[in-house]
Parts: sequence; structure tokens; C-alpha cells
Amino acid sequence: MNDETLYSIGDLARQTGLTVKAIRFYADTGIVPPTDRTPGGYRRYDADALARLHLVRTLRELGIDLPTIRKVMDREVSLADVAATHAEALDVQIRVLRQRRAVLTAVARRGATAQETDLMHELARLSEAERQNLIDDFLDVVFDGLHDHPMFAAATRSLTPELPDDPAPEQIEAWVELAELLQDDGFRASLHGMAKDLADDRAPDDTTGLPRILAEAVRAQVTPALEAGVDPDSPGAEPIVTALAAHYACILGSPHLSDSDDLYLRLAARLDQMNDPRRDQYLTLLAVINGWPAPESLAPALIWSTAALRARTPQQ
Repeated sequence: MNDETLYSIGDLARQTGLTVKAIRFYADTGIVPPTDRTPGGYRRYDADALARLHLVRTLRELGIDLPTIRKVMDREVSLADVAATHAEALDVQIRVLRQRRAVLTAVARRGATAQETDLMHELARLSEAERQNLIDDFLDVVFDGLHDHPMFAAATRSLTPELPDDPAPEQIEAWVELAELLQDDGFRASLHGMAKDLADDRAPDDTTGLPRILAEAVRAQVTPALEAGVDPDSPGAEPIVTALAAHYACILGSPHLSDSDDLYLRLAARLDQMNDPRRDQYLTLLAVINGWPAPESLAPALIWSTAALRARTPQQ
């Protein structure tokens, strides 16, 4: 064989970026044996060996172990199969790292205690089945006694988080926060009370979601007043209050009660129930997890509405 077509170990080291020691190791273990030797015993390598060394270096940098690399070089397994297997393994590692990053980010942002950190870590690691059990338990408490009500299916869909198979870090962090809310007994009780009272306000065959309808009405009627700086107890608020009360009276199936003090107080109580900061937080986190548009807080409009309604009723 013509010596001019062969490379020394030093040549290979310069061209591949590998150390001489590493090249000797690959030769001694049979991964890339030398093509020939000089009369003095020095190893020489041809262009094919150089290409094999480049591949070995690439596979090592991609995290593939030496026994597997040997099988690829010996053509016992295909490079495509090895790449697919390792890509799947990396997907798992990436998901785990994202979970860890989300937990650590949340811990740093909150200044969490050791106990809180442990809880967040466990919540992030829940399996899909475990997450679903947690969600189902939450919804069972919130809608206890209301599962046969026509609005139940629509309400549960609007409150159900669906973490994707490959969530982004912000979705994992949102899930951890939302999972804590799911276990908040006070929040559960608050939503249950609201669901029960609102269900009582609807006709038995009405399948629409009253919280959504009320929220839409309040947002549509009150947002312009807020932007215009209308005071809730000023004369300028009168037509808005009248419209909200008429809307609510129609929902109750009693349009003749639209100007009664009792209806004003009842509507104010319902809007007060909806103005729970935890509900805003839940809906915001839910939007992140489900990839929905971020909801605009309804709190300012709810506060304005309840103040306007109560300003027009006798003081209790």
C-alpha cells in the first residue's frame, strides 16, 4: 500500500480533534483498528479509518456509549436504529430536565421552604393517570350534587386542565401551581358554593354556563364605564345597572323582577362569589396549561358592579 495515502496517529489527531491517546484506545479496542503498520511498528490509517474516527467522535459527543458504537462499526446494528433509540431516550431526559427546571424556577421565585419544594417536585412528577385523578377529585367536590344538572358537562370542560405530552417549562410550572389550587379546601368550598347557587338560578333544562354568561354581560356592560371613569354610585351608572339587572332577571325567568331590591342584592351576591382572586389565578394558569389566550381579569368590573348594585338598595 502506498504510504502517501496513509495517515499517522498525529495526522488523525490534528484532523479529528481527538487526542493521540483516544485514537490508540479506539485502535486497541478494535473500534477503529489501524489500516497498516510501518516496518518500525508505527500505526497508519487510511481515509476510511479517518471517516470512522470522525463518526466515533460524533457519536460520543451525542452521548452514545462505546459498546453501541462498536456494534455500529461492526454493522451489527444500523446507525439509523441507534439514532432513533437514543433520540427517544433524550426525549425522556429533556422532559425530566424541564420538570426539574420548572420546579427550581418556582422554588426560587416563591422562596419556597423545603416542605413546599418537596410538594412541588412530587406534583411535577405525577403521571397522566395521577394528574387526572387529582382533577377528577377536585371537580367531584366542586360539583357535588350537581352531576345530573345539564350545565355540569360544559362547566367541567371549561375547568379541566390538559397538560400536553411534551409541555413547555411554563406549562409545567403552571401545572404545579394549579395542582396546589386543586387541593385547596377553601377554594374547593368557594367554587362549590358558587356552582350550587348558580345552578339554582338556572332553569332545569338550561345547559349554558351561568358564570360565563354573567362574566360576558358584566365585561360588555361595565368595561366601557370603567374606561370612561364612571363612578358606580353616580347617575351615569344607572343604565348599566338596569341592563345588568334585566339580563339577570331574564336568566332567572323572572323579567318582571328586574328592578327589585331583592334581585339587585341577589345579583351582587353572585358577582361577589365570582370575585375570588383564586378563581382568576385558576383561569390564568388553566389558559397557560391548555394553550388558550390569557384571560383578562374580571375583578375590576365585578367590584364596580357590586358597588353599583348595592348603592341602589336599602342599607341592611
